[in-house]
Formats: sequence, C-alpha cells, structure tokens
Amino acid sequence: MQHAVGSPLPPPHQPGHGPAGGWSPAAHQGPHQAGPQQGSVPVPPPPPAPGYPRAPSPPVPPAPQHAPAPDTTGHVPLPPGGPVAMPSAPPATSAPDPTATTLAVLLIGPAGAGKTSVAKYWADHRRVPTAHISLDDVREWVRSGFADPQSGWNDHSEAQYRLARRTCGFAARNFLANGISCILDDAVFPDRPVVGLGGWKRHVGPGLLPVVLLPGLEIVLERNAERSGNRRLTDEEVARIHGRMAGWYGSGLPIIDNSQLDVPQTARVLDDVLARSIASPPNW
Repeated sequence: MQHAVGSPLPPPHQPGHGPAGGWSPAAHQGPHQAGPQQGSVPVPPPPPAPGYPRAPSPPVPPAPQHAPAPDTTGHVPLPPGGPVAMPSAPPATSAPDPTATTLAVLLIGPAGAGKTSVAKYWADHRRVPTAHISLDDVREWVRSGFADPQSGWNDHSEAQYRLARRTCGFAARNFLANGISCILDDAVFPDRPVVGLGGWKRHVGPGLLPVVLLPGLEIVLERNAERSGNRRLTDEEVARIHGRMAGWYGSGLPIIDNSQLDVPQTARVLDDVLARSIASPPNW
C-alpha cells in the first residue's frame, strides 16, 4: 500500500504500543501540519474589543429526537399438527352444518371423476378457511427423476406415491391444527393396500371423512379425453380403473354418482353426505 509523502505511518498495534503506550499523532506531525487536532479541546474566541457589544451566542441546536421504531411482525406460534380426531356430532336437536365445521375430507374416485374440480369448488365456497391438497400435484413436485405410474408401477413410483401421501398428510394435520379445513383428492383403490385407505388414516388421523365420486364410465371417458399431458390416460386404462373403483359399492363409504351433476351441484351433495358422516361416521 502506498502512502502520501510526509504522512506518518502508525506503528503496528501490539500490546503496549497503542495510544496508551506513548504513541500519539501529534508527536509525528511534520512542520506543515500544525493546527487543531481532531478531538482536541476547543479554543474559546477572543473577547470583543472595548466598546463593542458581545456577539450573540449561536443558538444551541435541539437534541435530535429519535422516532420510535415501527412495530415489526414477531414470531407467531403455530400449534403442532397431530392426528385428526373425529368431528364431534352436534346435539340431536340441530342438524350438523358441514359448511361451518373444520373438517378433513378425502375425495376418492377414478381419473375423470371430477375430484379435483369438485374439491377446489367446495374449498372455495366454504364459510370457514379451507385448503385443497391434491396428491397428484404433490407427486409432481418431483421434477427430475419423476416416476410416472403410466410408465409402469414399480418401486420408484410406489416410493414417490408414498412420500407424496405422507407429505399431504403432514400438510393436512398442520392446517387442521391451526383451524383450516382440508379436502384431499386421490384415486384410492379398494383392492390395493399399497394405495389404500390405511395410509391416509395413518397420516391424517381417524377423523378423516372419505367420500367416493363415481360417475358412469361414459362420463369418465369423456372427461379423460379433454385432458392433456401425463394426466390423460388411455381408454383401456380408464375403463380398468373405473371397474376396480366399483369395489367401493358395499364398502360402507358414501358414494356420489355425479354423472348428471355439474360441479356446484356435486359440491352441494357433498355437503349433505358430510352432514350424515358427521352425525354417523363411517367405519373404515
């Protein structure tokens, strides 16, 4: 590093060599560096000549006023999520109102049943805060290395499915612990334990209310034909899935045939089904 000619270099800061050790800038000033030093005692001005009035003293500036610090958002404690218990049934004198109750709902159905559309509409039109959690959306959070079940159900696709279902369960429990209802949608098969209801009960809790959407095969095929990308299946696959979903008949779970219902009508029927489920929870 270069220094201006004549500018003194301070000695290295070592024990006993700092300002308390005898070194001072004044002792190293050159002949043309005389003048008041920073931090020296100020010299008072000379007294006025006789007969001249003393100059008025300059006003003392007021002490700076520090504005109060603005309020900042602090840490908001959130209750931890736990297993969801069964919703308590209201007194027998009043009918249960599912639109004003914090609920955990699992909407089951084949591809093309309208699960996602109904779930979103139902969540959008409730009187209490409600979240929609789609298993397919969470599965597709995996970008590189995504194991698409359409390419074959194998260990990788099953592992990603299980991971997505567990992630959905964690999210649902945290939302519900903080007073936000949840509706989840998934194509749960009645004859396949790997993607069965047991995993949802473990991850969310016994208070999860499952409902099956099962329109006719023709309706499912029409809706599937409107899809694109990996969400669209072959007609053979749609027919196979729909046939396996028929196993929910006789299971004790509530089933909605929404073949002739639009989305708002299906959502209203869903509220009626949930009111009955709250009053008399299904065994599953």
